[in-house]
Amino acid sequence: MNTLSYKTVSANSKTVTKEWVVIDANAEILGRLSSRIAFILRGKHKANFTPHVDCGDNVIVINADKVRFTGNKFEEKEYVSYTGYPGGQKFISPKDLMAKHPTRVVEKAIRGMLPKNKLGNKVFKNLHVYAGAEHPHAAQTPKTIKF
Repeated sequence: MNTLSYKTVSANSKTVTKEWVVIDANAEILGRLSSRIAFILRGKHKANFTPHVDCGDNVIVINADKVRFTGNKFEEKEYVSYTGYPGGQKFISPKDLMAKHPTRVVEKAIRGMLPKNKLGNKVFKNLHVYAGAEHPHAAQTPKTIKF
């Protein structure tokens, strides 16, 4: 058997091909949308996926303010943050967070589905979320993906 006829291809930062992708979040369910976006950001849809390399695509999410929640999560779910000081635990619902910062709901959902390490921080920088239908990345000629 010729063992040189097959090799496992491992991607690195020089061999990775990154593309730009636009995803419309209009009337999409938040969790289902976020898991698909995290999959693309991570690069798991590519044949040369390597776990320790950022081989995912750059993702632009538009209409993030029109995302949907199932059930009563829009009013009853709570995001918890802690400042580190006594009495510094803060709670906010998706309804209030959408009123203040419409893009942060989508960002929080996707961020929670990425690795909690340096690679996850690097991959998260490839995500660009916008509340409206316009985005400033037309020069990258992104392709649109429908789910």
